[in-house]
Amino acid sequence: MNSYLALVAPSHNRVYADRAPALMAAELRCVADALVPDGVMDVAPVEVAGVDYLGFETAAPLTGDPLRAVSALSGIQALYLREGDERGALLRPVALARPDRFPSDLVTILKYQGKTNEQFTRLLLTVTAMATAWPERYLDGTMTVLDPMCGRGTTLSTAITLGLDVTGIDLDAKDLEAYQAFLSTYLRQHRVKHKLTSGAIRRNGKTLGRRFDVELAADKDDYKAGRVQHVTYLGVDTTRLQGLLPAGQTNVIVTDTPYGVQHGSHGDRLARSPLDLLDEALPGWVRALRTGGAVGLAINRHVAPRDDVTDLLGRHGLTVVDQGGYGGLRHRVDASIDRDIVVARKG
Repeated sequence: MNSYLALVAPSHNRVYADRAPALMAAELRCVADALVPDGVMDVAPVEVAGVDYLGFETAAPLTGDPLRAVSALSGIQALYLREGDERGALLRPVALARPDRFPSDLVTILKYQGKTNEQFTRLLLTVTAMATAWPERYLDGTMTVLDPMCGRGTTLSTAITLGLDVTGIDLDAKDLEAYQAFLSTYLRQHRVKHKLTSGAIRRNGKTLGRRFDVELAADKDDYKAGRVQHVTYLGVDTTRLQGLLPAGQTNVIVTDTPYGVQHGSHGDRLARSPLDLLDEALPGWVRALRTGGAVGLAINRHVAPRDDVTDLLGRHGLTVVDQGGYGGLRHRVDASIDRDIVVARKG
């Protein structure tokens, strides 16, 4: 057996930091079930000399795609192979094989009130990607992502960092403008080759909102050869997507659902219940999702009980994934938010 210790990255959010080792343990189980052929065993948070690690064992040494899969964990900072007995154990560093195409500052620089924890956003994306029929596409940059309530773009920046094509949807014009300004400035200052276009969204002669589209590549030679990533932000109501997204083309849908009335829909009426909003929006989301794809929803159990969300997803033709690590993602954010993740697959 091969014994490993994964160093858990620190979090600026104290509450999230307290739960990070346990959450990464659940995330590792999801990743291992999808991409580590012989799986992992004895996964558990471990404290060594006052430092938090995630301990686990594998039948074969981690190399190739299994190592890349473990390296994609949201909270991993470093990996060590543990050698020797408990009394004289040595930690041998293992070089991580991260799939990231861009540095983490793309996700962390933009600050605003109510921003979702960046590590949590990546965890949500990772565990949802692992539930699809093609988890390996998360590592090679060929997975397509949709966040249908994207706000100021934490999910979009996370997907860009991983080299993935991503579409975001949000009706708040200020959020669109803020993310467009941030992304264009970031790409320009970091001298990333890109092309940004923007304009109105029209349907049946009516203007529905605005959009912007970006083509970019982390490598200049890739850009010249046409090997580019695509980013799209649609400033429209997520419940009214008919004709705006191609059917059956998206691999993964992830979103941080409204946690209360103040986060409701900004359309003609304020959606008093997140469940009502989801019920109205899911037909358009499911239509855009490819068979074999997965939806990952971050929910607040106080206003969207897990059983109710599970029933709702089932009514829209999705099958909830709850085995393995998918049952261990619940955690408290504050007194009003008991957060959980519900992942469901199409087909």
